[in-house]
Amino acid sequence: MTGLGTEIAKNIILTGVRSVTLFDESPVGWNDLSSGFYFSKENVGANKVDSCIEKLQELNKYCTVTKISKEELRVEDILDWRAASLEQHRESQQVVVYVDTPISNLKSVNETCRKSGIKFVAAESRGLAGCIFVDDGPQHVVYDTDGEEIRTLLVVNIGKDIAVHEDERHELSDGDTVMFTDLAEFPEFNNASFDVPEPVTFQVQVTGPFTFKLKKDGELVDTSKLNYVRGGYVKRIRQPVNMPFHSLDHAIREPEFLNLDFAKMDTPGCMHLMFLALHEFQRIHGHLPAPHNPDHADEVVDLAVEQHKNFPDLNLDKDLVRRLAAVSKGNLGPMAALLGGLAAHEVLKAASGKFTPIHQWFYYEARECLLSPPPTAEACQPQECRYDGLIAVFGKDFQEKLHNSKVFVVGAGALGCEFLKNYAMLGVGCGDEGNVIVTDMDGIEKSNLSRQFLFRPKDIGELKSKCAAAAVKVMNPDMNIKYLTEKVAPDTEHIFDDTFWSSLDCVTNALDNIIARQYVDSKCVLHRKPLLESGTLGSKGNVQVVVPHLTESYGSSHDPPEKSIPICTLKNFPNAIEHTIQWARDSFEGFFSTAPREVNGFIHDKGFLAQLDKEPSSRITTLQTVRSSLVTDKPSGYEDCIKWARTKFDAMFCNEVKTLLHNFPLDTITNSGEPFWSGAKRPPTPLVFDANDEMHALFVQSAAALFASLYSITPSMTPEKAVQYAASLPPLEWVPKKVKIQTEENEKVTPSVDDSVSHEEIIASLPTPDSLKSFKMVEVEFEKDDDTNHHMDFITACSNLRARNYKIPEADKTRTKGIAGKIIPAMVTTTALVTGLVNLEFLKVLQTNKKLEDFNNSFLNLAIPFLIASDPAKATEVKYGPADKPVTWTLWDRFEVDEGKDITLQQFIDYFEEKHNLEISMISAGTSVIYTFFQKASEKRERLKMKLSELVQKISKKEIPISTNTISIEICADYDGESADVPSVRYKFR
Repeated sequence: MTGLGTEIAKNIILTGVRSVTLFDESPVGWNDLSSGFYFSKENVGANKVDSCIEKLQELNKYCTVTKISKEELRVEDILDWRAASLEQHRESQQVVVYVDTPISNLKSVNETCRKSGIKFVAAESRGLAGCIFVDDGPQHVVYDTDGEEIRTLLVVNIGKDIAVHEDERHELSDGDTVMFTDLAEFPEFNNASFDVPEPVTFQVQVTGPFTFKLKKDGELVDTSKLNYVRGGYVKRIRQPVNMPFHSLDHAIREPEFLNLDFAKMDTPGCMHLMFLALHEFQRIHGHLPAPHNPDHADEVVDLAVEQHKNFPDLNLDKDLVRRLAAVSKGNLGPMAALLGGLAAHEVLKAASGKFTPIHQWFYYEARECLLSPPPTAEACQPQECRYDGLIAVFGKDFQEKLHNSKVFVVGAGALGCEFLKNYAMLGVGCGDEGNVIVTDMDGIEKSNLSRQFLFRPKDIGELKSKCAAAAVKVMNPDMNIKYLTEKVAPDTEHIFDDTFWSSLDCVTNALDNIIARQYVDSKCVLHRKPLLESGTLGSKGNVQVVVPHLTESYGSSHDPPEKSIPICTLKNFPNAIEHTIQWARDSFEGFFSTAPREVNGFIHDKGFLAQLDKEPSSRITTLQTVRSSLVTDKPSGYEDCIKWARTKFDAMFCNEVKTLLHNFPLDTITNSGEPFWSGAKRPPTPLVFDANDEMHALFVQSAAALFASLYSITPSMTPEKAVQYAASLPPLEWVPKKVKIQTEENEKVTPSVDDSVSHEEIIASLPTPDSLKSFKMVEVEFEKDDDTNHHMDFITACSNLRARNYKIPEADKTRTKGIAGKIIPAMVTTTALVTGLVNLEFLKVLQTNKKLEDFNNSFLNLAIPFLIASDPAKATEVKYGPADKPVTWTLWDRFEVDEGKDITLQQFIDYFEEKHNLEISMISAGTSVIYTFFQKASEKRERLKMKLSELVQKISKKEIPISTNTISIEICADYDGESADVPSVRYKFR
């Protein structure tokens, strides 16, 4: 139970396995405290398991955490443990994990596990090098190789080939197994649903990105004679994959490696030799090489040379082995996080058969973190303090630098918790001049507990930053940590001002919001501060390091925009569950956010009607919404809310469908002679309200409750009685009418409005704003994580009823929540690994002599598994000025204008003409344009006389905080009559 062992146990417990059993009879040493976040100074000399087992159990009350109390763990003890586990849970899978035990010494244990059906994982962390070995047995079966959601594809034609809609490539491969549904006219192909126990399946032969042929029992299926008209969905079916593993003995002799860095293709082989040499050194001496002891490091190199004779195909880099062996006694929190996240994920794969395991060796080394020049052996001697594991690698002086560093962590969620723990283990902010500041405005919810490990049930409702700061202060009492509860944004610049940013040594983003990330990034660029950026998405993760004057910034590149759903598809012709969920989401916003906001604007905003006059295209619709909310649909009690919900059901899922079919009957033919209802256009079927239908009932219950909340009406009957009452109401009458409906994405259609009444007549029918001064509707803000607020109930019911109209496979609440909230659940294993990678970059950032190639951006997917490191992109150079001697600059450069006072706009323009030979044509600050060469002469004359800071405040209509003494300014300028691309300006005015 070293720091790595604690990390693995923490991650496994949080994922919700049934039980975890711990064994370690060794005492806690000072060296363990640099990565063992559940160990304290008081635990030194005490048993490791006893020191952390209670804290581990607190992570998840549903996972039983026990220990084996014996002086030595024998193979018989492992078999007894297996028998006891099977007695409690007959279908359970056992996994044995050995941590920081020389792996090559575990051959007999591994053989016992293989014979007994026990999966085997081993991990070691040695300074700046680590390894993981996986043996899932001779007959391991993987049921889901990549963890990707299998998409349901819309069939648009069946001829010689099967064709799917061209919204997305089918991404099928030859030999994939598929099944169909909604092909009732072809029973030999059709399945009643995708959930039938014994589906009719076919194999695929790919003919194009959107087409494929079918095979049955190895023979092509002739589909060319089928008289296909419309309908059909196809879905890939996962097939089990057999993945046999070799024994440890065999894998040592004939190793298979997971490569992660194409620039270091030979490194895994070299690491294999080094670890075997370290094991032999430990066998001879009973300990690892002393820190930075040249004799010990050379002996490891000699042992590696001997091992190399047995592996002539492997590359041996003696210098690398020597450097890493010299720090192998070190114990680093970031390495424990990295290896602990990956090893725990391998345990989950072994136990579940989900995701592709490592086959079979994974080696990692972080040579770029080493100091240059290296510290002396004397500087790395143990001090009997909690940082001994760090001092063994970096020495006392660098540890002092860590103590006095100032770090800002933005966010205290899943990533933020791990970052704070790692910084506590590194001793960041523990000196007289150092500190760590964390900010997060969110509170703790129950759903956070499974992935944000610093929080406990007692913390629910408390602020994340406050609880996180308190938790890491327990882990390392030396840490000077301050928590804030404000978001980092333009409206908090009086808190996060120039002085604040200038005081920092490094910023660590732990955000899940792109706009917030870009804002923090812009501040780091402005103040030339390193930024550590990262993110996770299920089993996927990425790391980006932003270093002043070396790399591009986070904002230098952008992800491609999300593919939008055409309006015509969303409103009238959905063909995928994503379409119906977005439609439900839009309906939610319209009913419960937009409508009350417009009503409140009408009542309390005196300029509301005047603004509407400027928007004639939406004026009638807005006024009708206000009238509905204040007059025609305004409820006097909860029964009226139920009536409203029932009316909306009939309108949305019955009458609107009837209107669509009335305008486009099933036999409609297009101008090209094709059936209108074909391809991606599926004819809908109206729904009739049925109180016994669970989804119908859920819609009425949730819609009525939400509508009531707009008016602060408390529900006066049970959900069941509400549904019964809704069923007793007459259905909404449908009146056939011809309307203009958008059928193609680029088709322009004027929104249909009721022109039988003018906007003046609607206004006249409304109560006056003065008569409603004390009334305010409640505006609902969508919150996906509160199971009591009816938000997800409404969206789930609304989406599935819409899907039912169009025969689209429905989605349960969990999947709907993921799509509606655009979320993929965070995985603690991925989070731990990513933060470990980030904090290794932090160790480089504090070393001012590192080059661009010393830093690593990382991209990973633990499901595959895949982990690639690459050099960060170099900051792009821009030039202006004379061709023979141009001025070269990057995003990290800027003009510094400091005249010791606030100067006028004219003086500012003259400054650039005199100092830089630049003729300014435009000046802006933020979103405010304060000068252009083409503005009115009178306006220009007035502005040229004004002090620059006063002008900025006047144009932006915002006061500059008293704590701010600089303004960021953008200029457009010409050099020698030619347009010049120039840096931004940092103007100091006080």
